[in-house]
Amino acid sequence: MSIDPALEIPVPDALDLVVEVADMMAIFAAQRLARVDAMRRVALEDAARHGRELTEVIERGVRLELAAALRITEHAAGELLRRAEALVHRYPAVLASLGRAAMTERHAEILVSGLDEVEPDLRDDLLPRALELAESQQVGTFRRSLRKLIDYARSVTLAQRHEEALAKRRSVIEHVDDGMAWLHLYIPAVEVRAIDGRAAAIAKVIVAQEDETRTLDQARADVMCNLLIEGRTDLHPVEARGIRANVVVTVPALALLTEDDAARAAAGVEPAVVEGLGPVPLERARELCGGADGWMRILTHPETGAVLSVGRDLYRTPSSLRRIVAWRAERCMGPGCGMPASRCEIDHTVAWEHGGSTSLDNLAPLCRGHHRVKHHGGWQVRQVPDTGGALEWTSPAGRRYVVEPERRVPVFRPSADADAPF
Repeated sequence: MSIDPALEIPVPDALDLVVEVADMMAIFAAQRLARVDAMRRVALEDAARHGRELTEVIERGVRLELAAALRITEHAAGELLRRAEALVHRYPAVLASLGRAAMTERHAEILVSGLDEVEPDLRDDLLPRALELAESQQVGTFRRSLRKLIDYARSVTLAQRHEEALAKRRSVIEHVDDGMAWLHLYIPAVEVRAIDGRAAAIAKVIVAQEDETRTLDQARADVMCNLLIEGRTDLHPVEARGIRANVVVTVPALALLTEDDAARAAAGVEPAVVEGLGPVPLERARELCGGADGWMRILTHPETGAVLSVGRDLYRTPSSLRRIVAWRAERCMGPGCGMPASRCEIDHTVAWEHGGSTSLDNLAPLCRGHHRVKHHGGWQVRQVPDTGGALEWTSPAGRRYVVEPERRVPVFRPSADADAPF
């Protein structure tokens, strides 16, 4: 928004006009969904008046007519009908929010899909917070936040559900064309994360070798084959041997003191979380925190923590500090980006050559694309003080976007009566 110097009134700029159309699309989407559900209800009521009770057939006819009229597939028409029914009858507050352009239609789709998988008695508790997130976050960030919200709410029954799922573990081969096949493993997600992490770490060393022509994906697939078929690491370069899985498990200290997940939830203690996966059963967390190599164990204190810094002594970020920076953000700190922090570059928010320090309050993970935009795209980026790692991005047009980290790293502060005698 700019100001007309002659009239001294705000004048919409090019982006304002785009946003205006996007808001209109959201409003029209809400109206379309309300009318789609009204069309379905009218058809069912009309069928009932004429004594036709084959509801499935009637609804199939509605779906067919809607698909033909909108020139979309019947599958798409069916999804539209289901979404309309959910928003009108189960989530009217979400429909109202969409109708005033407080969220996009995609936000509404994700919200309905997520909450519909939750036990009915939890939906009413989750809806207000889910609505708040949908109205304040970009689509990618909202999807992750909603997933986390749901996982935490269901963590009380996580241990039981995990045990039931664990009994179904298996491997499946799916043959495709050209002599290729997919190997599917249905195993605990923690193990999947560890397997893929180790293979990726070895593959990165391999592709960095002189005269190596394989891509990272090709090398990672070959590494998995070598390890599963031959079980040998001497097939890899010397630099790649001895690499182990590196997975981060975060366990609130109070969680280790509670007897089970139900007691933890009753005490208001958050569950243990594996980076990139979500909550894990408490017993599994205790096992992972028992000292196995390859696990970064972070026991979080409910009130205090530590800030790491090497100031101006080093430009290169020490590995321990890099890991805390990545753990705090979990993903690229570019607006709406979902790139895992493990695949990002650790950036000095205030550049080293401009006096920036190598410290937690001046470091953030950025994917290569957002790193280039920060340095060469005319954007200004700063760490927001006292937020525990939030970045504020200011566009060339002057608009500001704040990106919050997934986690906070608390800070030790001296007590007001630190010098008082005991």
